[in-house]
Amino acid sequence: MNRSQRTSADPVPVVIVGAGPVGVTAATLLGQYGVDCLILDRWDGVYPQPRAVHLDDEIYRVLVRLGIAEQFAAVTRPTRGLQLIDRNHRVFAEFDRAGDSGRHGHPRANMFDQPELEQLMRTNLKDQTTVSLRGNVEVTDLAQDGQGRVQVDFTDRLTGEHESVLATYVLGCDGGNSVVRTAIGATMEDLKFEQRWLVIDVASEVELDQWEGVHQVCDPNRAATYMRIGHTRYRWEFRLLKGETSADFESVEALRPLIGPWVEGIPSEALDLVRVAEYTFRAQLADHWRDRNIFLLGDAAHLTPPFVGQGLCAGVRDSMNLSWKIAGVLTGDLPESVLDTYEAERKPHARALIRLAKLIGVSMTQGGRAGDLLRRAIAPRLHWIPGLRDRLLDSETPPLSRTALVEGHGLRRSLNGRLCPNALLAEGIRYDDVTRGGFVFVTGIPLSPRQRTVLAGRGIEVLEVEPGAPLHKWLADGKAAAALVRPDFTVLRAGRDVAGLCEAAPTFLVA
Repeated sequence: MNRSQRTSADPVPVVIVGAGPVGVTAATLLGQYGVDCLILDRWDGVYPQPRAVHLDDEIYRVLVRLGIAEQFAAVTRPTRGLQLIDRNHRVFAEFDRAGDSGRHGHPRANMFDQPELEQLMRTNLKDQTTVSLRGNVEVTDLAQDGQGRVQVDFTDRLTGEHESVLATYVLGCDGGNSVVRTAIGATMEDLKFEQRWLVIDVASEVELDQWEGVHQVCDPNRAATYMRIGHTRYRWEFRLLKGETSADFESVEALRPLIGPWVEGIPSEALDLVRVAEYTFRAQLADHWRDRNIFLLGDAAHLTPPFVGQGLCAGVRDSMNLSWKIAGVLTGDLPESVLDTYEAERKPHARALIRLAKLIGVSMTQGGRAGDLLRRAIAPRLHWIPGLRDRLLDSETPPLSRTALVEGHGLRRSLNGRLCPNALLAEGIRYDDVTRGGFVFVTGIPLSPRQRTVLAGRGIEVLEVEPGAPLHKWLADGKAAAALVRPDFTVLRAGRDVAGLCEAAPTFLVA
């Protein structure tokens, strides 16, 4: 039923609370499936302050799905890698990914200004005729009636008028202070990490002439990070000492003792201070991400320390994981039980990345003098260990846990739960260019006409790959002859018995 057909008593299929990158990603994906959505956000436009600055090649691939890849390419800057430097700014380890392109056809580390990305996303929403965005409203409460409907109460911030809307599903994409999380009674589990940091954003037309990658200052007394995030934009992060606040650093001159090694010789008037803010980096995970028809996504569900640049990425993965499942349930192509797989898949994955971020953060910023000595002794030699350098620079994240939509992993290198790469199929043509956003049966063995008919009748595309092709090698490396790939690029099932995989393939959402 579309909006013109819906009566005032009909619920909106999906209401999304929060129009940040996570909420708009979910809305765009749902809109591409023809699902009516209403986004409610407390701001009238894009929140102006830069926050996230990094996304990996997997999330770049999602931006392609959204339809903003070309626009994003114009504002992003691939980063060269990582340098570990000591308190005297001497480099003691370097992990260089210059010229590197990941398995998904995009640079593995991409820097950007979040307001620019959000503006691209919102502009792109205009192409989704089933999606509406309403700003300047404050969601105050949610209540479920036990009959599959959710009442969302909100206040117009300009008029003060109280309103409500009925929804079939509600996605809470409203950040770390989530009203939706409070409404479903979820609490944040403390994963035992908390640090106060100063975040500095500077714009300058003057080249700083620094190595074009991330600089990590491994100093337990004043840990710091520097990165270039755009043609004229730079970001520093410094761990705050006891008693310090952002009020102590409100001018370029006051910041000179911190940023001086990177801006030596550059006059203060050539450095435009965009903002200085204090952040408390935390590691937290919501105890539950769902209450019946209400779901938590992004920072509402998990908070990740920034040391591996996965905060925004994790939220976009939430949207990618959940959107096609809700679309399939709403159209009747998928049973409602598939929604149980959302938290079962995403929560362990988010926990694993939070643990990794904690490990990296502690290893680079703590340990006192002993920690300094260990870092200087071990870090420069890591690249000598066979395969370890590639793993350190690899953007691949852990496979999803076993669920009704991910078969058990079995073999150590099983493809189940992993992402199908956006591999080249021909000159200039990749997997994502020829698939339509639904389920795909990737096979290295030609199928019979009957097998093709069976899969087509179940809404599954077929992609045959030739021996020697990258996807053929991917299958072989995973001890498989074929793989059933979900709309979010995740392998549901892979194996050598192609006929058995065909026969076992269930009916799925047709994009």
